[in-house]
Amino acid sequence: MSVPVLSLEAVGKSFGPVKVLHEIDLALRAGEVHALIGENGAGKSTTMKILAGYQPASTGRLLLDGKETRFASLHEGEAAGIVMIHQEFNLAEQLTVEQNIFLGRELKRGPLLDKARMRSLTRRYLEHVKCRVAPDALVSSLSNSEKQMVEIAKALSRNARVLIMDEPTAVLTNRETEVLLEQVRALKEQGTAILFTSHKLDEVAAISDVVTIMRDGHVVHAGPTSETDEDGMAKAMVGRDVSDLYPAKGRGPATDTVLSVRGLTVPGFAQDASFDLKAGEILGLGGLIGAGRTELMEGLAGLRPATADQITLFGEIVTIKTPSDAQRRGLCYLTEDRKLRGLLLNWGMRENLTLQTLFKFGGRFIDRRAEDAALDNAIREFGIRAGSRDVKVGNLSGGNQQKLLLAKVMLSEPRILIADEPTRGIDIGTKQQIYVFLRQLTAKGFAVIVISSEMPELMGLADRIIVMRSGQLAGELSGDEITEDAIVRLSMGLSATQSAGIHLAGAS
Repeated sequence: MSVPVLSLEAVGKSFGPVKVLHEIDLALRAGEVHALIGENGAGKSTTMKILAGYQPASTGRLLLDGKETRFASLHEGEAAGIVMIHQEFNLAEQLTVEQNIFLGRELKRGPLLDKARMRSLTRRYLEHVKCRVAPDALVSSLSNSEKQMVEIAKALSRNARVLIMDEPTAVLTNRETEVLLEQVRALKEQGTAILFTSHKLDEVAAISDVVTIMRDGHVVHAGPTSETDEDGMAKAMVGRDVSDLYPAKGRGPATDTVLSVRGLTVPGFAQDASFDLKAGEILGLGGLIGAGRTELMEGLAGLRPATADQITLFGEIVTIKTPSDAQRRGLCYLTEDRKLRGLLLNWGMRENLTLQTLFKFGGRFIDRRAEDAALDNAIREFGIRAGSRDVKVGNLSGGNQQKLLLAKVMLSEPRILIADEPTRGIDIGTKQQIYVFLRQLTAKGFAVIVISSEMPELMGLADRIIVMRSGQLAGELSGDEITEDAIVRLSMGLSATQSAGIHLAGAS
């Protein structure tokens, strides 16, 4: 076989007394897509950071073109042609797209910046990834999916020999994902060595040539992707069978209405929405990205200005203007953006857990013992895994951040939980844990609304599904009516039984 462009040999990594990587072997070859998968906390991010020069290995060797090397910084890694696309955006929000792409390596014409050439090249890079934003648009004005495509365009501009992609499709629609995978295939044909991480095992199966699977800092499987199926990957990742990913649904139709919404409007996003929610059910909210799903639920929960003809909560007509209004009445919202809107990444787990319910812990004078006891309960109940109780939340894996966010919301003791993209960017084992938790809530008589862009998740989890299109409710599905075809048709403005004439990849 060819000499790997970049490889690890028996690499270990320790943070103080805690060893997080154990003798990792990994080889990236030119013209090959190598998938690296595992549960959150398995060691994938640390492995990628060592490859890219962000962190040194504690033991073992890093080899470039077969020769041992050591990168003192990410800049040395990039100078060697190794570029990493981060799961968290690495963009300057107040600069333009063009300025971000050339930041730190601006093109000059004599003593002046060559703005015309940078503008032309930026357009070319954006066209490669079919991103239609303007080069002079501020990054802060872009959607998450547009920011991700800008990150990818920025990486393409560096002519990488090795491209490391950390969850690049986590915030993309299915159509944008197809564009990205096309670009990955094109880079592979050009001889780029690609390391691709994703929790979406269908993507791994479709795009990769080789797969390495990690668990608890060890490599538990490595070999051609063609030699293992998605079920085999999942079992190796979590060490148990996850073929029954979704728990059994409720045994019969729920009857007691706990929430009745009539004529809910969120200006600019959703109009005249009416629906009911019953105790003991999971109501799914589907539709294309941009249909207004998140904004509608944020309006209901008091996070956005909204008006309604009538909202009845547990038999009482209510007015909800703020999240506190909703929380006092037993309705809580779990945000889709845990990093920017759900958690304070530079704070510890204890502070994050109790921030929303400080009144329970003394308010003005905090009872630290009570907070510590609450954190003990959260770690135990939600299976939060951290090397230390004092770790900054930003250093937790995505799955453990999501578990902490869920624990934080549940401290408010909601009787109705709105969960917006509750499993985005987390591994299949943690997904299964969250699905079981949500179903256990409904078994106790709670009610749950789940917003999801993953159609299998909606179909596997929800008892009923409401589909939105262009800010309006397009239809409702239940029982045997819940199919991919029916969801897509409603998303596209057709009846649930009308021929859509479209490919399902257009849904999200």
